[in-house]
Amino acid sequence: MNQTASTIYVNEANYYCELYLDPFNKRIRVDDYRGNTKLLLERVTEFVTQHQMEKLIIKGRSEDFLTFIEAGFQPEAIVDRYFLGSDAHFFSKFFSPERKRNDHWITEDRMIQSIYQLSPSLDKTIPPKEYELKKADENSVDELSALYKQVFQIYPTPLHNPDYIKKTMKDGTIYYVFTYQGKIVSTASAEINAYYKNAELTDCATLTEHRKYGLMKLILQELEKELRNNGIFCAYSIARALSFGMNAALFQLGYSYRGRFMNNCYIYDKLEDMNMWVKNLANC
Repeated sequence: MNQTASTIYVNEANYYCELYLDPFNKRIRVDDYRGNTKLLLERVTEFVTQHQMEKLIIKGRSEDFLTFIEAGFQPEAIVDRYFLGSDAHFFSKFFSPERKRNDHWITEDRMIQSIYQLSPSLDKTIPPKEYELKKADENSVDELSALYKQVFQIYPTPLHNPDYIKKTMKDGTIYYVFTYQGKIVSTASAEINAYYKNAELTDCATLTEHRKYGLMKLILQELEKELRNNGIFCAYSIARALSFGMNAALFQLGYSYRGRFMNNCYIYDKLEDMNMWVKNLANC
């Protein structure tokens, strides 16, 4: 099977939908749709069978909530104000018993409970002056790619490929980095949906030896500032459910937990659950 992800636009007489085919993670995601929801679900399910996928994810509208429930989907997460101010409900349906099996769910539930016991205030750690925060450009793609290779053995998108990072930059994704002695040691990005005015803060990576200074929180705050300046107030981030540090950082940055995707993607070293965190930047 071709492991390259692709976007397909299905335009029929009664409906339209935008599909993200993701063979590496054995899933299909419906990023947008309109028209006859029942007919488009039938068509999308055909794609699942045709491409031997294991999971189907839909970014649903509130008005279609019961339609998805009746079709056998389960709600996994919500992003407040995703669709130009209206909430997005992320529904999923599984197509293999193994993809629905999970041994970490209770552990991950307890982690969320423990994170909500933390002080919501940020510590004011200031990194040493050798660290410099700046916006990355296309000249940084080789170094960014090398950093992602070092941090992640497996990643759900091809960030190990400099050409892919360059393409995301051309498509409007913003990257910020911290450098140490001129070398990139920490980075994150904001993937912007210009039509619906939202952004996913993602691709967070810091080299192990540089994790004690809170660099990631400072990068995320800088990305938030740029999003606000561009009139984008819906920010969300999806973190590995087993990563206490990243989930705690998002909580302390003012993000709210909004659900968990079961067996969502291959990241770090295996198929993992992912937590959804959401923040309204208009309140900052």
